[in-house]
Amino acid sequence: MNISDLIINDKEKVSLNDLFLDNVNREQMMQLIREHNYIEELRQYDLPVNNKMLLFGSSGCGKTTAAKAIAAALGKDLLILNLSNVICSRIGETAQNIKMVFDKAARENAVLFLDEFDQIGKARSVDDKDVGEMRRLVNTMIQLIDYYPQKALLICATNHESFIDPALLRRFQLRIGFNMPAPAVLDAYYDKLLLRFPENMQKILRKYNISFAEAKDHAFTAVKNTLINEIEARIIPVEG
Repeated sequence: MNISDLIINDKEKVSLNDLFLDNVNREQMMQLIREHNYIEELRQYDLPVNNKMLLFGSSGCGKTTAAKAIAAALGKDLLILNLSNVICSRIGETAQNIKMVFDKAARENAVLFLDEFDQIGKARSVDDKDVGEMRRLVNTMIQLIDYYPQKALLICATNHESFIDPALLRRFQLRIGFNMPAPAVLDAYYDKLLLRFPENMQKILRKYNISFAEAKDHAFTAVKNTLINEIEARIIPVEG
């Protein structure tokens, strides 16, 4: 399979200012970025650089956005594994596909992002009938991660951390949890989303206890509805 088929081409530009993180998570990410910015200086003292991060937690709460922002902050290319093309019916082909992507990221000192990591790092005891094949795939993943160069960065994301094999979990120097945003955080997110629209379009009924992705969809749907209503009011005559 061609290497281009194994990578998702996502050109969305995201900055660290687009992230809504608690102080602990932000500090961990900033420390990671600082280490990679000064990797040569740290190497002079034989200090290891963290380059393997696991993002886990609720869907739609910013894991992919975080990976994009980190890559942008480091000025590195972001390679996103195309899981649908990587996974094959034969476990050996899946392992080979993943190795091709790892090798490319290593050569280019890129940021490699593996979303839905539990699909390729599933604990070897989860599915007894596939335990032999899963063991081989997980063993391949362990080797690839162990020999991943420090100048490159591996970010994996999952909604189901408990599904991942413990041997793989131990390989990540950083594990950052993403929870459903608190109301105050969502308010700040709504404010940022709506700021570019006219004032009358900013007045939407806000929903809470939802993810950032759900809040974005809700806000934009409300804004579109307001805009379309205004257009229709101008072009459709009111009957007397």
